[in-house]
Amino acid sequence: MITRRQFVNRSLAVTTGVTLTGTIQASLKSKNLPVAVSTWDHGVPANKEAIKILLNGGTALDAVESGVRVPEADPDVMTVGYGSFPDRDGHITLDACIMDEKGNAGSVSFLQHIKHPVSVARKVMEDTPHVMLSGAGALKFALEKGFKKEELMTEKSTAAWKKWLVKSEYKPVINIENHDTISMLAVDKHGNLSGACTTSGMAFKMHGRVGDSPIIGAGLYCDNEVGGAAATGHGEYVMRTLGSFLVVELMRNGLSPMEACKEAVMRTVRTNKDLNRVQIGYIAVNKTGETAGFSLHEGFSFAHSDKEGTTLNKADSYLK
Repeated sequence: MITRRQFVNRSLAVTTGVTLTGTIQASLKSKNLPVAVSTWDHGVPANKEAIKILLNGGTALDAVESGVRVPEADPDVMTVGYGSFPDRDGHITLDACIMDEKGNAGSVSFLQHIKHPVSVARKVMEDTPHVMLSGAGALKFALEKGFKKEELMTEKSTAAWKKWLVKSEYKPVINIENHDTISMLAVDKHGNLSGACTTSGMAFKMHGRVGDSPIIGAGLYCDNEVGGAAATGHGEYVMRTLGSFLVVELMRNGLSPMEACKEAVMRTVRTNKDLNRVQIGYIAVNKTGETAGFSLHEGFSFAHSDKEGTTLNKADSYLK
């Protein structure tokens, strides 16, 4: 837990230029760029696509969009895009957002029949005066932009839904593939940041439920002066603390990516008594490419990629 005194001292150090180990100031001369970081095991193939773009001189925005499109199109990743677990009524509804280095953002929520919601979110950002489109309006917009309407249910996801219907119990289990969002952050060779987040949300959720993933500041937040953060897990808990925005603001005030992720998790710990069925995790990257991941329960993994290659890392956690 970060005390008030520690927080104030770190903030003073930032404003006076004092070097702090592990903070943004201590890493100003880092040569780790470009870099990409994303959530869970399916972040590995996503990262490999993203870092390829970054190493070829592409932008962070192009990298994060292309990266998360990989699990969106993979029917074996049943929490993102095509082939996802449906809601309790048998409908796959998708949420996504994207944010660039200029603070522009776009998102879609409760979108059906479109395999790549993150790309629709980018179109919202670039081609409309809005940030979020939802439901039928988001689908109408996607079709007008040339996206193809598709059946997203597969034999595998249909079978999973029919099996769930036997008891129709909604009991999320931590780290079981029913809430594993793909969130990605990247810093390109020019030091510019972007992020993307895409998910089908909780398996067998109530029809109409929207989680944190399409909400700027909850599921994702980027500030090109500081860094970026993204969330995964039970979205309701992330929304209650605006966790990704919180992580970035903590980094702005001198905390390292790891310290900031830990403190964001602790906000949930301090305000909830029963944590047995709750999992949240955060990833973060600062302006110089230092990355971190931290979660409430153990079991959260995150992928890191730079010019040296891609690694899958076990995140530290509050509960062991």
